[in-house]
Amino acid sequence: MARVFVTGSTDGLGRGAAEALLTDGHRVVVHARDAARRGAVDDLVARGADVVVGDLGDLDETRSLADAVNRLGRMDAVIHNAGVLSGRPLLPVNVVAPYLLTALIDRPARLVYLSSGMHRGGRTELDGLDWSGARETGSYSDTKLLVTTLAAAVARRWPDVLSNAVDPGWVPTRMGGPGAPDDLELGHVTQTWLAVSDDPEARATGGYWHHQRRSDPHPAVDDPAFQDRLLDALARHTRTRLT
Repeated sequence: MARVFVTGSTDGLGRGAAEALLTDGHRVVVHARDAARRGAVDDLVARGADVVVGDLGDLDETRSLADAVNRLGRMDAVIHNAGVLSGRPLLPVNVVAPYLLTALIDRPARLVYLSSGMHRGGRTELDGLDWSGARETGSYSDTKLLVTTLAAAVARRWPDVLSNAVDPGWVPTRMGGPGAPDDLELGHVTQTWLAVSDDPEARATGGYWHHQRRSDPHPAVDDPAFQDRLLDALARHTRTRLT
């Protein structure tokens, strides 16, 4: 059975993924933003999950979170599920944290990054972005374009790792809202499949997926020059290079 770390697993798609993995017998590490949210995963811990706590909007806490994960042992897969739509700094949580965790967590065999169909409306302009989040300089669509590009960049840089991005659909989570039309139960299936399945199709890399089908992302996602510009910008901001 695999050992899988799922960020943002107190509710929504992250919790659904963690529950499904535990049910299938995998070893799961769940994540809560702070002590107040930790209680939301007590039932998962009772079922055998480990838990780590840290605010992905804060660089120091993200570094500490990576250390905590590494102390638990090497992960077979990491699902970068955590994300925000509004109300908190978008770039730190949606882009910087996945990058920094990727750079600092002992390299797993598989990486899965949560994207969105809205990434196709994102902008490829990196100049002027405030990665710290002190000023809101990027939209949700921008952040999802960037994290989808990160997944493709990791696939190119690390050929020994299966790295993919997933559009879970517009599902009725706290982020998606109660009127979202897609199926919540299907929302986490592709992430868990890519994280642990031995199906030949699930052992792909560099893909953009929706409901276990590969589709074409924004053209910039697969542009090596854009990938490198993004990685360089994130390395400068975090002072941590993806090696």
